Amino acid sequence: MDTTPVSPARSRIRAAWAVPAAAVVAVAAAFAAPPLLASAGTATLEELTPEELLTRVLESEPQALSGTVVHTARLGLPDLSMTQVAGADPVSLLGGSTTLRVWSDGGQRSRVSLLGTASEYSVVADGTQAWTYSSSDDEVVHYALSPADAARAEQMRATAQPPADLPTPDELGRDALERAQRDATVSVDAATTVAGRDAYQVVVTPRSSTTLVGRIVVAVDARTWSPLRVQVWGSDDAATPALELGFTDVTFAAPDDAVLTFSAPPGASVREVVLPLPDDAALAGLAPDDLPTSLPADPADAPLPEGTKVTGSGWDTIVELTDVDVAALVAGDPGAVSGLPQVDKQLGSAGAQELYEEFAPEGDGPAVDLDTVALYDQLTTPVEGGRALSSTLLSVLVLDDGRVLVGAVPVDALRAAAGA
Repeated sequence: MDTTPVSPARSRIRAAWAVPAAAVVAVAAAFAAPPLLASAGTATLEELTPEELLTRVLESEPQALSGTVVHTARLGLPDLSMTQVAGADPVSLLGGSTTLRVWSDGGQRSRVSLLGTASEYSVVADGTQAWTYSSSDDEVVHYALSPADAARAEQMRATAQPPADLPTPDELGRDALERAQRDATVSVDAATTVAGRDAYQVVVTPRSSTTLVGRIVVAVDARTWSPLRVQVWGSDDAATPALELGFTDVTFAAPDDAVLTFSAPPGASVREVVLPLPDDAALAGLAPDDLPTSLPADPADAPLPEGTKVTGSGWDTIVELTDVDVAALVAGDPGAVSGLPQVDKQLGSAGAQELYEEFAPEGDGPAVDLDTVALYDQLTTPVEGGRALSSTLLSVLVLDDGRVLVGAVPVDALRAAAGA
């Protein structure tokens, strides 16, 4: 098959507020961390073909749940001192192992908390608004649509994710499987156990010989059909996953309403951020009555926002952004990319997309309190006409002329696409 069915339950505007950026300055070190452990499943599961398993996952409703998630990244980034990152911060997801707590009602309300040694960074989403809270800064950021945009989103029965969204196995797993049959082979591996639950394993192997992504394995709960763990291997290392995100414990039940209701901690500062929704033309394909029955076989077939160019196809897709004020971006000024909406689902790899999204600055302030210029210089390598960052799953090329290219391909492929 060339297309994968889209679940109507997931008809929402993913990351509609976010902006694309190669903000490689907001990257911490990758350091050695043990892989998530899973035991072989003891139960005899019903035999399913890859197509049957994909259908059950994508047609299932997201479940109400709560649980603990471990995120481990081994992205091959330069070895920087992790002491530069103070407390719990999304930047820590780019190196080593981090722990998150997840709560969801299976619909529009959720809370994800990134836990530090003595700090916490939380994202609470409720329909078309969201809040982030950093205990290190004691600051709340409230993201909301304008009244007119909120009415449009409500009319479309769509929700929007905040730009500071944190990853979950269900979200990342479903995104990976939605494009699993596009430019890849799909198989079912031996059953396993994740967080004490029997699970199928779906293996997605790109057909491309040039992508940085070797394979993606999604462990799917055998009772609820919810993804429990996502593992992404780079093409140069078949032994150790470059990216892992999985539950260590999970309960499928509705969380207490108080957990999903945001209340600003006493004394915390509150910053209001009103963000625009894409125009009607960009959202037309997401309206419930007009939802496509399949995703485009090639990302180049999808409508593109102004200032964005897509070359290549499948796992070799390259996204090019124009007129980016790189100097302002390095300085942490989100205005450098404020006119460029997020390009979603353009990269062929869920793992690469995950890393790509972590580069985006948060809201209208710097992503992290770091010496961003020093980090930028250390993490990138000079190339003709600009600088480049290479990781296990993603490459970023920042050119002096204001163009930024991103793809799950080697830097040389980005340079060729840029004509550099």
